[in-house]
Amino acid sequence: MSVTWIVSNLDHKIADGAVIAAHWQAVDSEVVDGVIYSGRSYGTCGFSPDPAASSYVPYADITQEMAVGWAKDSLGEGQVASIEAAIVAQIEESISPITASGTPW
Repeated sequence: MSVTWIVSNLDHKIADGAVIAAHWQAVDSEVVDGVIYSGRSYGTCGFSPDPAASSYVPYADITQEMAVGWAKDSLGEGQVASIEAAIVAQIEESISPITASGTPW
């Protein structure tokens, strides 16, 4: 299994294209006996970019890989690892549940 990170939307200022937020999701799945089990997490990261900085990237030039990198950097390595571990746990729980719901009648 390998968690895939995606940035599905970027909020940006119209005047200068500065990205102020990235809406991300992290997903993974595993197939067991023909059944697909998946896990997912999602969130938003905020930014305060400086259009005058030498590292500034214009909105039109931003790639998915850049945006994912910014989101992960914003979260930090520990939080990224925690999110990915939670997704793996979701999948494992789906494959081998430890709880169930319903009624006995």
